[in-house]
Amino acid sequence: MNDAHLHMIVNHFPIIGTILGLLVLIGGIYFRSISIKNTSYFLFIIATVFTVFSMATGEGAEELVEDMPTIGHEIIHNHEELAEKLAIVMYLLGIVSFIGLITNIKNHAKAKFFSYAILIIAIVAVFLSTKVGTSGGEIRHTEIRPDAVLLNTNSKSTESTIDKD
Repeated sequence: MNDAHLHMIVNHFPIIGTILGLLVLIGGIYFRSISIKNTSYFLFIIATVFTVFSMATGEGAEELVEDMPTIGHEIIHNHEELAEKLAIVMYLLGIVSFIGLITNIKNHAKAKFFSYAILIIAIVAVFLSTKVGTSGGEIRHTEIRPDAVLLNTNSKSTESTIDKD
């Protein structure tokens, strides 16, 4: 198993975990349930751990695919830049979620503050994670790139030229 394979395995967990954690946190705030909030914090912490693994395998994955046809350095660079921004937000989310978990367990007066702070950080993380996920998907899935229609038209033109020869 190489870094590209490992990266594809672990990179979905930060995205899905953060989206799921956000939904659970909203439910915890709405129902005023400490146990539901703690569940969301735990999901955010797990998503952060997978963010570390995703970042650790990203460079190796880049080296394996950057010279493949239809990929190029620009699309990978865009994905890498977005991933680095998301990683910073995810690390913050994981740390603040850990603090929120501790404040909830100790019934600290700041527990409510942390639930709203985590909510805001999680919303930012979900926004960025959708951008990172899309840019990562565009690396190998040319059909979801913004220029997909143009790429498809060019490949049909090339096929037509080849068929006539």
